Amino acid sequence: MSNQCTNPSLDAEGVAVDDVRLLEARAVPLGGVRAIKVDRLLPHRTLPTVGAWCFLDRFGPQYDDMTVLPHPHTGLQTVTWPFAGEVRHRDSLGSDVVIKPGQLNLMTAGRGISHSEFSLGDRPLLDGLQLWLALPASADSVAPAFEQHADLPVFADHGLRARVFIGSIGDVTSPATTYSPLVGADFSLAPGDAATVPLRPDFEHALVVVEGSLSALGHELPSGPMLYLGTNRDHVTVTSDRGARAILLGGTPYEDDLVMWWNFVGRSHDDIAAARAEWEDGDRFGVVHGHDGARIPAPPLPGVRLTPRHRR
Repeated sequence: MSNQCTNPSLDAEGVAVDDVRLLEARAVPLGGVRAIKVDRLLPHRTLPTVGAWCFLDRFGPQYDDMTVLPHPHTGLQTVTWPFAGEVRHRDSLGSDVVIKPGQLNLMTAGRGISHSEFSLGDRPLLDGLQLWLALPASADSVAPAFEQHADLPVFADHGLRARVFIGSIGDVTSPATTYSPLVGADFSLAPGDAATVPLRPDFEHALVVVEGSLSALGHELPSGPMLYLGTNRDHVTVTSDRGARAILLGGTPYEDDLVMWWNFVGRSHDDIAAARAEWEDGDRFGVVHGHDGARIPAPPLPGVRLTPRHRR
């Protein structure tokens, strides 16, 4: 599913690359009747994945309640990276933890898991990222798991300090469990700062500013949209007049067919249909205790067969 260019152009740094794009988010309600608004960057209609990253929501900043009843997942890992507020996570493995800023919360769905997410406090300030990683075909049926990491490594070089919450930058590697080569890192620039962020040429990468603004590859990047950097580069230089906080995502281009629908990642329509049926009437996803049986029902499948997402 990678979109390799046979005659790549030169970017603002003189590097031959296949593609650079600024992609806007779209507003999506999350959580049913008591929905909060999220800004969704992935999947984008022209770009379904960045490496194995197949889903990216920004929830906030907003003063609201997050009330997401138990719901299922398959074939993916959820990565929760909060900036403000606290959320209680409960899942069908028996996990019951508070998600706090600065901690990585990683749930591996594998063959099937269910969980709930409720904010703590009365209409708290909530802000953060919810991301999914599509598991490769070799691992999409692994046993479900949950892990939380509060002590995360920092890559530091010539003024750049990047907290690596998953994957690797250079020789700095997060302790989080991964199933494909990738990176997820959070870095900040002070006003007037410039930094060189090392990249792997075999990865595709993207930048998302979450606070302030920065310049990269000739683009002025405010908070909100995602700058897709393409492949075939070993660094990107970023500068900021006013200061910025940004997220770097990347990984080897995802080559497997990928069918995404509702909370499921599969390889075919039949995978998705089976998962939906078992959520509605089965025990594949277990029980999230503490909700008296309340949960989010699966929406009806569309009237056509689901097909893999492809780039445009």
